[in-house]
Amino acid sequence: MTKTTHFFTYVNKVMQNEWDHPAFSDYGEDVNYTYGEIATQIEKLNLVFKACGVKQGDKIAFCGVNSSNWGISFLSVLAYRAVAVSILPDFTGADIEKLVNHSGAKILLAGPIVANKIDPANMPDVVAVIRTKDFSVLSAKNDTFADAIANADMLFAEAHPNGFGPADVKYHTDSMDELALINYTSGTTSSPKGVMLTYRALSSNVTFGVEHIPNGPDDSIVSMLPLAHMFGMAFEFLYQVAGGTHIYFLPKLSPTILLKALGEVKPYLMLTVPLLIEKIYNAKLKPMVSKPVVKALWNVPVIGTFIKKKVRDGLMQAFGGKLNCLIIGGAALNSEVEKCLMDVKFPFLVGYGMTEAAPLIGYVPWNEFAAHSCGRIVDRMEIRIDSENPAEIVGEIQVKGDNVMIGYYKNEEATKAAFTEDGWLKTGDLGVLDAKGNMYIRGRNKNMILGPSGQNIYPEEIEDVINSMDGVAESLCVSREGKLWALIFPDENYDLQGKTVEQLMADNKVKINKLLPNYSQIYQVEIMKEEFAKTPKRSIKRFMYK
Repeated sequence: MTKTTHFFTYVNKVMQNEWDHPAFSDYGEDVNYTYGEIATQIEKLNLVFKACGVKQGDKIAFCGVNSSNWGISFLSVLAYRAVAVSILPDFTGADIEKLVNHSGAKILLAGPIVANKIDPANMPDVVAVIRTKDFSVLSAKNDTFADAIANADMLFAEAHPNGFGPADVKYHTDSMDELALINYTSGTTSSPKGVMLTYRALSSNVTFGVEHIPNGPDDSIVSMLPLAHMFGMAFEFLYQVAGGTHIYFLPKLSPTILLKALGEVKPYLMLTVPLLIEKIYNAKLKPMVSKPVVKALWNVPVIGTFIKKKVRDGLMQAFGGKLNCLIIGGAALNSEVEKCLMDVKFPFLVGYGMTEAAPLIGYVPWNEFAAHSCGRIVDRMEIRIDSENPAEIVGEIQVKGDNVMIGYYKNEEATKAAFTEDGWLKTGDLGVLDAKGNMYIRGRNKNMILGPSGQNIYPEEIEDVINSMDGVAESLCVSREGKLWALIFPDENYDLQGKTVEQLMADNKVKINKLLPNYSQIYQVEIMKEEFAKTPKRSIKRFMYK
């Protein structure tokens, strides 16, 4: 295991060696940057910050959809040694204003959609709001900032009379334990939780990516996950920059745009959440692999191998044809989908992480991935299960190491609650650990339901069974007056073959209960009229459903 390499050590090398290489593109738009052009724009913004009296350690917030200028904004803040405050653009204008105020940010870099739903007057500490679209001033408390932005090219020319090139890029690498980022995980609670991450935490994740999933200038990737969420930020952005890859940002995400982008960009790696893969499986694969003739021949020597290869080849082409690995995170993958992907030897794995670990905790190469697991503890991290028998008895997963946050910003109570007395981060996830170190998550501590005779019931495990049933798009398992109810949103594209949705779900209930122990039987099914509300990372907002 190596020591953590500072993120900017990689970036300095990339800027020196790949100055003219394509770096950022906004897919579907005429926005493209080379690494040299990114370095130039970073330098201009840094000169503007300096002219306006921004000091090292000051907070600079940014909020917008994935774009090249989002990436430039982020790198500019870190290069200046200010503290980046990343906020998801999905929040309401009022929530964005509240988080900016909570962070104490002096500057807000806002995307076009965000700029239209905020009021600078509601953020008294913010000196200026800058549009990330073109780095123009949306509002400013004084003329100094507006003038600095307007004269950015002149400031740049004065600072670099002999030109600006690769040799001029020397970003700081002696800041490992300084605060780099405050990442807000919620915008709606009375006590916002801004996760404080150091350069060491960010750099440890990047170092892991560089060493275990090598990338380079000949590689490309589609950035589709929210960049203000740590999974997307760390592995669709920071680690990609460290390798010198070409990043295509998707400003708008839809299945049609994504599939088109994958076909044209041909990424070497893709990060996604289970929901997307499960939708692809239900729409494309399940109708085929469920046919009686295919099921009968699936495990027959030679013929079965041929069928599985055809399925694998079709999937590979759907992802662009050059995919080395598909990394799934954010939640468990449905077991039926997982088994099919493993049967056809598709290069995928399910990892594990959380914002408080910037985000990586569990990973394993796809050809070592164990069914139902979420990887093994990553480099520079330690893991323990709070259980007297971690291999057999479920306990809370606890971790410590370079990736872990230093606490929640301005929230000592939440920080204290997040760690054990001896300094381990309490993930809130319950699981076990096998002899090889593979982690198996059974559920969230706060989601666990206590059964009638004291049994621990993990709704996620029941939902995995429900989601494998015909005609089910997604589900939640909840407890009502001591009985388990299945809330099911039906698959609108499923062929009911003459049945009603109610009849199909009644049949499903019988099948589900045959697969579950007596203490976790489904008492009743409620059919949902609308898709479940989701978080920006496409997890169901469980707290909204009782």
